[in-house]
Amino acid sequence: MGKFSNAMWRMLGAQTSRNQSQSLSMIEMSTKHNDWAAELSDKDFAAQAAELDMSVAEDRAKFLALVREGGDRTLDMKPFDVQLQGALRMLEGDVVEMATGEGKTLAGAIAAIGYALDGHQIHVVSVNDYLASRDAKWMKPLYDLFGISVASISEHSTREQRQAAYDADVTYASVNEIGFDVLRDHLALTVEDLVAPQPDVVIVDEADSVLVDEALVPLILAGSTDAEIPNSAIHEVVAHLRPKHYELDSDGKNVSLTDEGAQFVESTLGGINLYDEQHVASTLVHVNVALYAYYLLERDVDYIVRDGGIHLINAARGRVARLQRWPDGVQAAVEYKEGLNPTEAGEVIDTITVQALIGRYPRVAGMTGTAIAAGEQFRQFYDLAVSQIPPNAPNIRKDDPDRVYDNKAHKVEAVVDFVAEIHETGQPILIGTHDVAQSEELAYFLERAGVPSVVLNAKNDAEEAVIIAEAGRKAAVTVSTQMAGRGTDIRLGGSDGDEEAREEVLKLGGLCVVGTGRYDTERLDNQLRGRAGRQGDPGRSVFFSSMEDPLVTKNLTHQREQQSESADGSLGAKGVESVVNAQKIAEGAMLQLHANTWDYNKQVNEQRNSIVRRRMKVLETDLALTDLREAEPERYAELAETVDEPVLVEAARQIVLYHLDRVWADHLAYIADVQASIHLRALGAQSPLEEFHKLIFAEFTKLSDEAMEASRKTFVDATITNDGVDLGLEGLHRSTMTWTYLVHENHFASAGAQAIQGIVGIFR
Repeated sequence: MGKFSNAMWRMLGAQTSRNQSQSLSMIEMSTKHNDWAAELSDKDFAAQAAELDMSVAEDRAKFLALVREGGDRTLDMKPFDVQLQGALRMLEGDVVEMATGEGKTLAGAIAAIGYALDGHQIHVVSVNDYLASRDAKWMKPLYDLFGISVASISEHSTREQRQAAYDADVTYASVNEIGFDVLRDHLALTVEDLVAPQPDVVIVDEADSVLVDEALVPLILAGSTDAEIPNSAIHEVVAHLRPKHYELDSDGKNVSLTDEGAQFVESTLGGINLYDEQHVASTLVHVNVALYAYYLLERDVDYIVRDGGIHLINAARGRVARLQRWPDGVQAAVEYKEGLNPTEAGEVIDTITVQALIGRYPRVAGMTGTAIAAGEQFRQFYDLAVSQIPPNAPNIRKDDPDRVYDNKAHKVEAVVDFVAEIHETGQPILIGTHDVAQSEELAYFLERAGVPSVVLNAKNDAEEAVIIAEAGRKAAVTVSTQMAGRGTDIRLGGSDGDEEAREEVLKLGGLCVVGTGRYDTERLDNQLRGRAGRQGDPGRSVFFSSMEDPLVTKNLTHQREQQSESADGSLGAKGVESVVNAQKIAEGAMLQLHANTWDYNKQVNEQRNSIVRRRMKVLETDLALTDLREAEPERYAELAETVDEPVLVEAARQIVLYHLDRVWADHLAYIADVQASIHLRALGAQSPLEEFHKLIFAEFTKLSDEAMEASRKTFVDATITNDGVDLGLEGLHRSTMTWTYLVHENHFASAGAQAIQGIVGIFR
């Protein structure tokens, strides 16, 4: 599959060898400038770099000589040719694939320096705050040498700190933080409140995670409302349902009452009819939310309970999703389920998808260890090509054939036996699991088999760097959830750099990576596998799967019941084929989901851009007063006699901004209602997509007039003095607290929409 996939992705989006040859020629050309660069003093570096014209081949060759010397001088990291090659391809706007451990961080910094020397402002986008902060500090000496300012943003950054960070030449930040800054600017009431700068160049680290996995996730800004108190009677009845009362769909993503279950709920709640006019839009909705919380969201898989609160787990990263929450009813339902006090709810003020966020940048480049497999998505949704950069040293890792078993019990037994056997030799082992519960269960079985292990999951991710750094020590056994974006290198022999210890582990075969089940996409498998055999080191990897794994049960229902002819439950080549087929189906479904999400969100993004442009004109000019003066000349003349003109300008601005924000929030609520029911259009032989666009377009055309009419009325009725206007006295209240959260939902899957489907949020 790998060879076919690589060829296909190259055809669809990977760069040709001709472009790679140009990069290699440029690197070769740069060597003649090495002596010149080496003779420069530190204080001369920035001046010499500033004189370069990055569009001229000779100057670009000099630039490579400078960064080669600069990396060695400031970081003790002289870039390898492959790192320079990766940087050059990013300067051409590619997503580069560089294997794990090949030095993407330095390559990305070199590309950022190149863009900065060309007069651009660069955002280096990562998957989390830890990597953004670490990389900015790590690379700062190199940036300083070139006279280029660098800063980073985290969830703890104040508005002033954010504004200062965005003023730097290069800003490191997580995609969420940049997205939420863009959304929060929608609440700005003065130009001075604005934080997010005009987008220019973005270099995306872990590009497939950000541009593919996270692209399906809308970022939401919401205003706080009173906490929603769940109906205890509904929760009590749902908590006591039996398996015959509810059913899951084949994907295990949706749950609904059976006829018998509906009758049980109706009877227990006093003989009501869930589907009559009185209850269908209220009681039934709350029942469905409770069903979702009790039978789809699993403790230690989807969330953990810690310090009296619910902490969501980011499945793609195996960490607690800090400050994240489900919106409204789902959050309250899970809190009630776990016996916790409910937290605040919220009304959506603005939203943007990661895909639309990245689309704001005129220039996009990226880097990841697994780009080729995401080549179609990069090409289709971002018009990005992929360049595959060869490793600095050949990969000599041994990848064993997959081992597939008929059931989970046999698989776990095989994993434990394999790990125990390898552990006897002293070879360090990294075991990848899919969730907290699985990691703890496996650690328990290993302990029973006499194999001590260290567990890294969402419950102890604060110790992540220490645990991962020691995973290469002799005889270490580390059990971890998702490895994507963990960032910390696994050093053979341990983190202290003892060469004798490293040599001993090398003789044992390096790090052995064990996967306890294939992921929905081969990219995640390869991210785990890539932890072994870094930079030419020896290593080994093997994946164990079973016909009871979620990947198989969700995607190959008709092939699940395979019988093993072996006592250990192994299925051989047929089992491997089934797992591979299940993964292909899952990857195809994800691509279709991405396409559907993009198709449905295109017009919403365009409408948002239109609103933002209008809002910026109101914020930066006297447009609000000009429009209101034309609409109400008598009221304007009356106010002009008693109110200073600058005060009147600001009062008109605040009035129009309020109503513009109000109609947009109402429009988003309307879109959400349409999304929740649009799949029903298919029952009437209508195209859901066409109907969706038709409905929201018709509604959007009314927004401008509605906002202006409401503004005109407030302009006439409100008390406006030289102190301005107090909209609160007029009953026009803005939220005093805002939420930001992520929503994982799929109203557009081919199987049909559900009002609630895997919702995730972040609270500020």
